[in-house]
Amino acid sequence: MSHDDPADSRSQRERMLAGDLYQGSDPVLAAESDQARRLCARFNACDPADPHRREILAELLGSLGEGTEIRAPFYCDYGYQLRIGARCFANFGLVALDVAAITIGDDVQIGPNVQLLTPTHPLEPGPRRDKWEAALPITIGDNVWLGGGAIILPGVTVGANSVIGAGAVVTRDVPPAVVAVGNPARVVRRLAG
Repeated sequence: MSHDDPADSRSQRERMLAGDLYQGSDPVLAAESDQARRLCARFNACDPADPHRREILAELLGSLGEGTEIRAPFYCDYGYQLRIGARCFANFGLVALDVAAITIGDDVQIGPNVQLLTPTHPLEPGPRRDKWEAALPITIGDNVWLGGGAIILPGVTVGANSVIGAGAVVTRDVPPAVVAVGNPARVVRRLAG
């Protein structure tokens, strides 16, 4: 079925959640995105000692593991597609565009200004002009370290115990227990398991 097939009766939200082409300007999706931006703004405006910060994140995110800390500012598209495990730490400036699911394992360390980008757009000018988009999920395994400024692109899985170097642009899956650096990121070292 093409993106403009009249026989496709699914809502734009159902299309988005299925990973199919959808239009983000849909009123339901726009309202959900607006709500996420409001919650992000509340979280980002909180004093770091405010005990309500975690409550805001719990309302915003799909799940938030015990002992996980996210430093403001933090930004996401919808929130409910983002699941973060236990004992994780995300430094200042995390951007998690969770149009598709983003799953972050336990004990993950995220440096400042990391971007987790699930959205994709058609290469053809017509559908792009008509505002069609899609997304692919991102998975970050347990005990991963994402260095400052790293960018993880749509559809990527980073295997457990791996390290992504600062400023790396990860365009394809990274196996477990390796160090990957550069643009595009490439494996430069294996780590002891």
